[in-house]
Amino acid sequence: MLGYLFRTLTAEPSRGATLFNAVTQTARSPHWYVDGAVPDTLDGRFALLATIAALVLVRLEQMGEQGNAVSVALTERFIEVMESEHREFGLGDPTLGRTVRKLVGSLARRTALWRSATAGELEWSEASRQSLFKQEVESTALDHDAGALRDLWSTLARTDLKALAEGRVR
Repeated sequence: MLGYLFRTLTAEPSRGATLFNAVTQTARSPHWYVDGAVPDTLDGRFALLATIAALVLVRLEQMGEQGNAVSVALTERFIEVMESEHREFGLGDPTLGRTVRKLVGSLARRTALWRSATAGELEWSEASRQSLFKQEVESTALDHDAGALRDLWSTLARTDLKALAEGRVR
């Protein structure tokens, strides 16, 4: 019933899943971990996944109402996957909600960060450092990540809504 009443507020789950899978595949590219020195840990992998998702969300914001619908679908799928993954880690209901809210908050902070970077208000290397690393990183690795994220943004900026919804992010 609610789906009928609020169709425009909730995107189709399959669209969110397809785009989320593409974001995940992009985050699994070895160059991030080898050349870019993103830690190959749960925290490092999450930071990279959330960074790429944030860039996609910023691009979707630029596409108006239809972009917002796809953005909602991607965010809903992000939440579903985070909840599922953390259940597999053994988190129960009392702590699961708090943990997932924290992860979604982290995605929101990264989205705001990348909104500033794509608008030219923040240097790409600084946005990359803040988004991907908790500690200092070698400049060559940071340069790699900033360049790869800038290339990804260039691709996203040329990608239309239909292609993004179909998961074409590269």
